[in-house]
This record gives sequence, structure tokens and C-alpha cells, in this order.
Amino acid sequence: MLLSRQAFATPFVICMCILGVGLIQFPQLQKLINRKQSTSLEILKKEIKSESLRLNFLKKTPSFGYDNFIADLVYLNFLQYFGDDEVRDKTGYSLSPEYFEVILERDPRFLEAYRSLSISTSLYAGMPERAIALSEKGLKSLSPSVPEKSYYIWRYKGVDELLFLGNAQAARQSFATAANWASKFSDSESQLMANTSQRTAEFLSRNPKSKYAQISTWSMVLNNHADERTQKRAIKEIEALGGKIVTTPEGTNKIIFPPKD
Repeated sequence: MLLSRQAFATPFVICMCILGVGLIQFPQLQKLINRKQSTSLEILKKEIKSESLRLNFLKKTPSFGYDNFIADLVYLNFLQYFGDDEVRDKTGYSLSPEYFEVILERDPRFLEAYRSLSISTSLYAGMPERAIALSEKGLKSLSPSVPEKSYYIWRYKGVDELLFLGNAQAARQSFATAANWASKFSDSESQLMANTSQRTAEFLSRNPKSKYAQISTWSMVLNNHADERTQKRAIKEIEALGGKIVTTPEGTNKIIFPPKD
């Protein structure tokens, strides 16, 4: 009888903990995403602080084997937070790395999260060092085949290192590693990424200030399912480096490089 009660109690406690995580996250998040123009900045800052405390709590909460579930839940929370342009224009994006500390600690193989990490934390929050540190930590748990297309994470890291830190040497190594990982697969996408990553690494090896490398990297940002604001930033940067954007009949963006690097 005692064993039977224990067997029942364990999953019940786990479910209650997971439910508690959801209840902790959603009410406060709904406040954050339903702000109107009339909401004072002081109130918004208090709610951001409360959300930060909840994320810190989640960093320390036992998962009972539900790491992926928690990572998915927090990622959905992040998407709501990041997508609320009205509030973000007032408060900024400082919570972005806090979300990803939870997400990637729980699930370092969450490929899509790394792309969002790079855009939200480096480009919007202006914290490329945090984004790179989180990527480096996550990469320790990965291999060329786990998760599938994990070479993209090295490319995102290279973007942050080159465009936001100006560290051409680190970026060259990241793109070279992306090329190496991608080259292990025969599908067309992986081969394309292997070739483009290798070319970017070679540009940086010959010329650490290579405009070609920077344009290629901004084109990654432009074509990486970016939102409208990110697309405008990427186009502006490409044009400032001497490149041109041409839209093909198929609706894709084609980059015309300047005559000289």
C-alpha cells in the first residue's frame, strides 16, 4: 500500500511543479504583452523586474525530467515578449538573454533558439558578449550531427563575433568550424552552407576587415527569416559597405558585391 501511494504521489508532485511553472510565467507575461500607450514607464519597469525575478526562479527550479517542456514554454514566452514592439520600444530588450539562459540550460540542442538568441540579444539588446557566451556553453553539448544542422549555430556565433564585436579572428574560426561540420553531410543545403562558410572564413583570413565577409554575414541576417526591422538594418549595412540588393523574380534577395574588397 505504501509503495502504491508513493508511485501515485511522485507523478502528481511532478505535474504540480510543471503546472506551477506555467502559472508563474503566464499571468505576468500577459501583463507585459498587453500594454497600451497610456501605461507609464515606471509601471513597465516594475513588471520587467518581476518577469526577471520569475526567470531567475526558473533557472533554479528542478525539472523532474521535463527540461524540453520548460524550454519550449519559456521560448513561447520569449516570442511574445520579443514580438511586442510597442512595449519593447519603451523598455528595450534587456530580458532577451535571461530567457535564453533558461532555454539553453534546459535544452542546449534547441537549434531555433540560437537564431533568436543572436538576433534578440546581439542586434536588439546590444549584448553580443552574452549571446556568444551562451552559444559557446551550448556548443559544448553538441556535435556535427546533434542536433541536425547544428553547423548553423557556429554561423550565428560568427555573425555576432564579426558584426557586433569586430573580432575577425574569432569569426574566422567559427565560420571555418561551421564549414567543417556542414561538409560532413551530402545534402544540398549542408553543402551550400559548407561552401559559403568556407568562403567567409577565407575572406577573413586574407583580410580581417574584408567588406566581402561583412556583406556575406549581413546577407545571412537578411535572409534568415528576419523581421522587417532587422531586414531594414541589414540592407542599410550592406549598402553602406558598397553592396547592392536586387530582388529576383522568385522574390529572393540577391547580393551584388562591390568591385573591390
